Amino acid sequence: MSTISTINPATEETLQTYDVMSEKEATDLLDACHAAFLEWRGLTHADRAPYLKNIAQKLRDHAEELADLMTKETGKLLKDGRVEVELCAALFEYSAENGPRELADEEREQALNGKRGIVSYQPVGVIYSIQPWNFPAYQVVRVLAANLIAGNGCVLKHASICTGSGLRLRELCIEAGLPENLFQVVIIDHDTSDKLIAHPKVRGVTLTGSDGAGRHVGSVAAKALKKTVLELGSNDAYLVLEDADIETAVKYSVMGRLYNNGETCVSAKRFIVTDKVYDAFVEAYVDQMKAITMGDPTDKDTKLGPLSSQDQFETVKEQVETSVAKGAKALCGGEVPDRKGAYYPATVLVDVAPGMPAYDDEIFGPVAAIIRAKDDQDAMRLANDSRYGLGGGIFCKDEEHAIKLARDHFDTGMIRINSFGAADPNMPFGGVKDSGYGREHGGFGMKEFVNVKSIFLP
Repeated sequence: MSTISTINPATEETLQTYDVMSEKEATDLLDACHAAFLEWRGLTHADRAPYLKNIAQKLRDHAEELADLMTKETGKLLKDGRVEVELCAALFEYSAENGPRELADEEREQALNGKRGIVSYQPVGVIYSIQPWNFPAYQVVRVLAANLIAGNGCVLKHASICTGSGLRLRELCIEAGLPENLFQVVIIDHDTSDKLIAHPKVRGVTLTGSDGAGRHVGSVAAKALKKTVLELGSNDAYLVLEDADIETAVKYSVMGRLYNNGETCVSAKRFIVTDKVYDAFVEAYVDQMKAITMGDPTDKDTKLGPLSSQDQFETVKEQVETSVAKGAKALCGGEVPDRKGAYYPATVLVDVAPGMPAYDDEIFGPVAAIIRAKDDQDAMRLANDSRYGLGGGIFCKDEEHAIKLARDHFDTGMIRINSFGAADPNMPFGGVKDSGYGREHGGFGMKEFVNVKSIFLP
């Protein structure tokens, strides 16, 4: 029997070892989830809502414990873990409070004969959720909360490095009163995962991960005619336009690049700076990035913790080295510190061009790529010169100009203006192009995996 181990990336200490499940063990949990769904679907949306509110309170009651576990498993700052738990609680509350209205039957008039029609949003069954390690609780909850209120069950395959967080989250849901089998966690390899995708009792598949993983999961699901929602990361561009307030731009650009140790799909990753303000932005930005305190993620004064694993460290290191070899220049960082742990420093690259990982790909770590643009129009062109399209940002004093660019020209799913943030329960979350498809949050996620049923009355 094979095993996996979780490792603290700050100390390199082995935390826990888990047995990998057989296909039968995983399928048995899927069958149990389906059986629980058959009962859960019989409840009304209003009946389900109190369960979600109880889970929200349970998460708050155990916020410190869960944040500490996530920090140990992934290296995220402890204070960021606390914020993550609160976001999870807010998502459960949002689903409980808004789900009954969002998912209520809709009365319609039939266009051809004027008679009455009803549109009903009915649950479909078990949703298979494949999630990454960068937000061990939030990534799970944004799928779980929406689908529980919709009436579905959920089977989670979490990233192996945060297995403990996934299992503890399930325990807390059960302690809060959720039926024991409605939310299951499977510890399986990729081959077994593919078999679960194809299993008849899985009615939908959602993945957050790389675009390569999305292509694989999407193709396996498509062969089985399963609907998918794919959130596949990005190399989000933040534009610093000619009339940008440099102090604001630098403040949020540092925050946007280093949030969650730079391991966020909607991190600010490429900074496209117009020629008029280029020198002022770069000087101020590099000064602030140089001043970042890297260290123990449990220390309240630490601004940057370790990357999530040694593998992730090696990936980021190679991407930076390749970019520099192809002509990029590191104005700060870029050199590996001589210390234990998967620590990579805050790094700023300039002279970044197509053909470099810093331009073309997603660097999942504290590495900023600065690209010079001639003017605002050129900046918008460069921002869209990407296979990705998840998020992005615009720094510009003229808010109406920024809104027009965001609405009419920025080819992404989410745009921040003169700010940075990761997610909001009341705003849709998702992207276009190689960043995937489908939406979560804002009521949209509740309707991704339902049977939109038409009922025609005589």
